[in-house]
Amino acid sequence: MKRDIHPEYRPVVFQDPSVDFAFLTRSTIRTNETIVWEDGETYPLARVEISSASHPFFTGKQKLVDTAGRVERFERRYGRTARGRGGAGGRS
Repeated sequence: MKRDIHPEYRPVVFQDPSVDFAFLTRSTIRTNETIVWEDGETYPLARVEISSASHPFFTGKQKLVDTAGRVERFERRYGRTARGRGGAGGRS
């Protein structure tokens, strides 16, 4: 392994402030902030916008997207439908 070309792999705390969730793992991310963790040690802090504690897939609080309304709006705007054109391949 070549020396002095690899980033430092160290313990880092990732924090999702939107749901007050944090976890300690190892990473090479560079940060300017630090935090005192539950074990009393000080670690680099990386703030994240979304985590498993706030992501809809993991929380089960997904918003349903109105895809039918979007398709209808598209068809009204451009004046054509898949049914009228013979389906997906464009063949009639």
